[in-house]
Amino acid sequence: MEVEVKLRLLDAAAHRQVTTLLAPFLVATHRQENFFFDGSKAELSARLAVLRLRFSDRSPLCAVTLKARAVLVDGISRVEEDEEELDHSIGRACVAEPDKLMAAESRVLRRVREEFGVLGFVGLGGFRNVRDVYDWKGLKLEVDETKYDFGTCYEIECESSDPEGVKVVLEDFLKENGVRYSYSEVSKFATFRAGKLPVIQRSAIGVSVGRNSAMNRRMRTSPNPRDHCTLLLFRTSSSHSIVIELRYFLNARTSVNSIVCNKLH
Repeated sequence: MEVEVKLRLLDAAAHRQVTTLLAPFLVATHRQENFFFDGSKAELSARLAVLRLRFSDRSPLCAVTLKARAVLVDGISRVEEDEEELDHSIGRACVAEPDKLMAAESRVLRRVREEFGVLGFVGLGGFRNVRDVYDWKGLKLEVDETKYDFGTCYEIECESSDPEGVKVVLEDFLKENGVRYSYSEVSKFATFRAGKLPVIQRSAIGVSVGRNSAMNRRMRTSPNPRDHCTLLLFRTSSSHSIVIELRYFLNARTSVNSIVCNKLH
């Protein structure tokens, strides 16, 4: 099980802020190409799984990965992952002709064929990613610039056995330096399949909106001490999130100024 903190950076400016702040701790930069595959009868997607071939300019030059049952909640991702290195030339040949994955010698590919009953493969396409890796405060941070055909996304990731603790550290770092961010809501693969960048609600930028089985509430104070905003997060049975934003002013009498409903996902 891979467990990671995933925080989305608002834009290229936020990405530059982070990479500039972390520059003294840079360890490596990876230029990656990611290609995804399903069974010819959707055997993988039917079981919430996906097969990926990743090429990089650094070792390993090619890796094959099976990911399954991914869950991403409040900026923490949990996914079952099985990965191994694959010969670069074999990987390239499989991208050109996906059915060559049927004959390729690989423990992961053998598992996919046997456990999922895949009788053929189809290519789904993919995207490019530039990943800067940092050794910062004992944490391995990965700052991604992901380039899709329809736009670019920026994200900071950190794998950890203590994701809640790491998330606090990262959020404090971003807030102290005025970096605009939000919790990642969907994976890179889900964004790729959707064909559009996830929308960041302005009310969520830099605000930790929590979650429990019913409702969580956080209060934040605006620059005007009399102007306050409460965000109410509701989780519906269809796994959508609805934010109701209540703005009100503390005068002699408290009154509701406006109610705004935003569908986050």
